Amino acid sequence: MAQNSFTQHCRQEADTTALAQQLASSLGHLFQTDQSTHLNISLEGDLGAGKTTFARYLIQGLGYAGRVKSPTYTLCEPYPLIINSKTLAMNHFDLYRMRDPLEWQEAGFAEHFDEPGFCLVEWPEKAEGTLPAFDIAIHLVAGEQESERQIELKANSELGMTVIERLRPQ
Repeated sequence: MAQNSFTQHCRQEADTTALAQQLASSLGHLFQTDQSTHLNISLEGDLGAGKTTFARYLIQGLGYAGRVKSPTYTLCEPYPLIINSKTLAMNHFDLYRMRDPLEWQEAGFAEHFDEPGFCLVEWPEKAEGTLPAFDIAIHLVAGEQESERQIELKANSELGMTVIERLRPQ
């Protein structure tokens, strides 16, 4: 029977990198199969839990070779993802500085949640009630050691389940 979540204890940054790259591989496979697909992924956890670091490894794992920067001040950083000669959108949001959920709507980013590719949203609770549903929720908890993390990926849709199932050892 399929499970809708996957949890990994990462003892060091290399483990976090490997998990993000596994997720990138699973997403890449999904986008190669259907280039019109769109996913919404939330990144949840306390300040300093490693959300932006995980996002960086995920985006780089999907083939983006440039600098991946935190969208804390810009709210959104777009990264083109090229799959089978077609460009898909990867939009990385960081809503930490938002004071009101309506700020997200006023910023005009809703259109990104419909285009092929995916939206990765840090601090989704800051726009609670205004964001579309998330296919995958990633929750990070910092451990006692600086680079230690407990990372849970939870599928909230059939599409999310497809991605998470590919993470499991066969």
